[in-house]
Amino acid sequence: MSNELKLWELAAELRRSLGILHKQDIQTAADRLGKHVRSTNQAPILLGDDCAAIPDGDGYLLLAAEGMWPTLVETDPWFAGWCAVMVNVSDICAMGGRAIAVVDTIWSQSSEAVEPLWQGMVAASQAFNVPIVGGHTSCHSPYAALSVAILGRANKLITSFSAQPGDVLLHVLDMQGKMHPQYPFWNAATEAERDRLRTNLNLLPTLAESGLCDTGKDISMGGIVGTTLMLLETSGCGAVLDLGAIALPPEIDLLPWLLSFPSYGYLLSVRPDAVEQIQPQFHNRGLVCETVGRITEGQTLTLKLGDSSLCFWDFATTALTGFSGKGHEV
Repeated sequence: MSNELKLWELAAELRRSLGILHKQDIQTAADRLGKHVRSTNQAPILLGDDCAAIPDGDGYLLLAAEGMWPTLVETDPWFAGWCAVMVNVSDICAMGGRAIAVVDTIWSQSSEAVEPLWQGMVAASQAFNVPIVGGHTSCHSPYAALSVAILGRANKLITSFSAQPGDVLLHVLDMQGKMHPQYPFWNAATEAERDRLRTNLNLLPTLAESGLCDTGKDISMGGIVGTTLMLLETSGCGAVLDLGAIALPPEIDLLPWLLSFPSYGYLLSVRPDAVEQIQPQFHNRGLVCETVGRITEGQTLTLKLGDSSLCFWDFATTALTGFSGKGHEV
């Protein structure tokens, strides 16, 4: 199969993937909230990032929440409980912060049914050293549901609003994992040593505080392509993403990998002269940190594979989350 045909087929599958389509649900929030809100002291809080960054003293409080996929809660509740904590911790780190505590909201049919959810959450809380400090629990619900909210703090931010044309896109990933047996989750966390988990996560706030990186996102259910789209939308830029440069685990094809959600995965947009200083910090930890694209002028994401390329998304005609980079002057 030619690169041109393979790229066309990949793009078609990505456009109809649930991970990307579900990001468009966020437009319901953007329509009602706008591009920013004001804190109690009238400081602007930009919307559309991994966390809300609330100015506080010399730094920022970071606030985020995640609702877990109902199918995962039903079929693999322990892992759902683990992921509920893990994804929130990752969001805090993605913005250059360190987690303080989480609260949870659980709905279950019985106290027996809620037990594996609690076991997963407590295991992750201990692994990441982030306490569960409260929330809401109901064991008399007609269905099972789980969400977790998190509070963190950052001295300096990594945001998705500050990508600049000419930036290099770095793909950061922990390859020491395996795919979930049922779902597109790359799990490099549940069997990892605690010190490794915590040290690897601390690389992100360390980068922010060093001034080497101010732009990036946690790779979410939209995979690296969906995450790139969200970064471009909030920054008001375009990009070229080279699918052939994306590191693949052994025996996993490109399409399922592009649709996967890694437990430790980030997309960083960095100034070119910072790349050589950033990469060794991840490489020395046995992590992937490789160039996969660049930020451009304009409003389009172009996908590249070998000598072929195509326009995957044009924000001039199609919004994703609705939190556009246009109008961020506040």
